[in-house]
Amino acid sequence: MINEMNTYQKLAELPALVGKVLGSSEWLTIDQARIDQFAAVTGDDQWIHVDPLRAAAGPFGTTVAHGHLTLSLLPVMVRTAFEIADVRMTLNYGLNRVRFPAPVPVGSRLRGHFKLMTFEPIPGGAQVVVEVTTEREGHSKPVCVAESVARHHI
Repeated sequence: MINEMNTYQKLAELPALVGKVLGSSEWLTIDQARIDQFAAVTGDDQWIHVDPLRAAAGPFGTTVAHGHLTLSLLPVMVRTAFEIADVRMTLNYGLNRVRFPAPVPVGSRLRGHFKLMTFEPIPGGAQVVVEVTTEREGHSKPVCVAESVARHHI
């Protein structure tokens, strides 16, 4: 099933949506190739991520994605969750909180839910805080919960 992305025509629509979910992403499968590529780029090659044989006997029974890999997927997820048509540029301003409550075993399917927490006008646009909850298909506990701070410019 393909996700229907929410489109907001104007950034000015968002203040009325504080406390509401702006959209949810499409499902994304986490395969071993993605985990290995992330390990190569970051230098985090701990065996629980990259050694399927050793990981099979480990605490998760298989390799698991890095928490930071899960977090780094937020931009790809937001692209299928929602857009703001009159925004010409969005800048990542940082994160307020990040937690990884559950592991992401290889082969998991993830999707993100984006809830607008705050909207603050700034010159030329707005700074927003969005709570992102990343779920693993078939499990009730999220794999990542983060407050993402972004600056949207129109």
